[in-house]
Amino acid sequence: MPRQSPWRRTAPALLCVLLAGLLASASEAPSAGTQPVVARCELDGVVDLGASSYLADCVARAEAGGHGALLVRLDTPGGSLEATRAIVRTFLASPLPVLVWVGPSGAHAGSAGVFITLASNVAAMAPGTNIGAAHPVAGISGQDPEAAGGTHLARKVENDAVAFAESIAQQRGRNVEWAASAVRDSVSVSAAQARALRVVEYEAATEADFLAQADGRQVTVAGGESVRLSTRDARIVELEPSLSQRAIHALANPGIVYLLFLVAALGLVVEVSHPGGIVPGLIGGVALVLALVASSALPVRAGAVVLMMLGAALIVAELFVTSGLLGAAGVVLLGLGGLFLVDRFDPAWFVDRSFHVSWTWLVPTTVVLAGAAAYVAYRSAQTRRLPQRVGDLGLVGEHGTALAQVTPQNGEVFVHGERWRATSTTPIRSGAHVVVRGMEGLTLFVDEVPT
Repeated sequence: MPRQSPWRRTAPALLCVLLAGLLASASEAPSAGTQPVVARCELDGVVDLGASSYLADCVARAEAGGHGALLVRLDTPGGSLEATRAIVRTFLASPLPVLVWVGPSGAHAGSAGVFITLASNVAAMAPGTNIGAAHPVAGISGQDPEAAGGTHLARKVENDAVAFAESIAQQRGRNVEWAASAVRDSVSVSAAQARALRVVEYEAATEADFLAQADGRQVTVAGGESVRLSTRDARIVELEPSLSQRAIHALANPGIVYLLFLVAALGLVVEVSHPGGIVPGLIGGVALVLALVASSALPVRAGAVVLMMLGAALIVAELFVTSGLLGAAGVVLLGLGGLFLVDRFDPAWFVDRSFHVSWTWLVPTTVVLAGAAAYVAYRSAQTRRLPQRVGDLGLVGEHGTALAQVTPQNGEVFVHGERWRATSTTPIRSGAHVVVRGMEGLTLFVDEVPT
């Protein structure tokens, strides 16, 4: 028999090995036609416990869904340092890439937002946005912490924040010097400057533009694993917050907290001054509970709340005194309470100067309350000039009709919808019109009205 060549004997085995390798590689990598999927969530407003819980939940849901990355749209004035640290820990420990886009135009990553942006794997900013100003400030005037709390406290707060920012920037390969200056010197830069300074990687007008620019970039996630981003033309999966997360975040607004305390103060004071109304007390109680829940997510001054309560009490007292001064003082105290409600010098918070009860809330509220107080004072003054309508004096001056002849000894008249015993110094015929001149016990003293 003819002898087979070695190639003919080994070719089938080599072909099997090659096919097995191709099948294995095909099972490990997605096909070229598979559309990438990116999860998306938003952090809009104050960085609070509700926001940190939401973002942690987003990372977990994105990982469980097998998504290629998590995209976070950011627009914040800052917020709680505790919540910020929780978000940073979540981003640094994320097993999938986290992308942060500061946008749209007009948005900013202020104070605590700086730390969150630095903690992302890839960051971009829309034109017209800014990032920075992470230096802690105090009070409504924005004074330096050294002036408010002393040199030692100011240095302690500042050094801790600087170390926090530097460690994040170093781990993510960003500009460490700028991160420190954002805290020490309140440096704030535009989108173009941030990209030039290596604070963010891209300047992108839209989220789609950002994802297209980030496509193919190699990033390192938790555990040191290197991941190549596949984000161009990705399908976006929206991750919505839960009802409790949404409620806590919605309440963590200085303007909302101010209005809640205002409604609570007015409702409770009205209920105390007019017991049995029930509705004002119920509304005030519910508003107070909501205000306390909201204040747990914000740095609220207790003294400002006392000012608001006192202001509401003075406005209600105006109902009884009608001097005008009490109502005016109450309105002023309510305005001051709103102005000083949020304590921005709090070591547990990093917020920019815009974080307070805005004038768009204070001015209309103060004007409305001042108008209401003036109206109450005016109506009270009018009421005092009206004749008394109840008791003995309330019948004096009332007109009626004689039901029987009225003499100095007895008689009967119909006055104010009731039958009364009456007397007169001069006899009055039955059916004549009479006017009440006085009253003693249950007897009226009347005179005939000339026709």
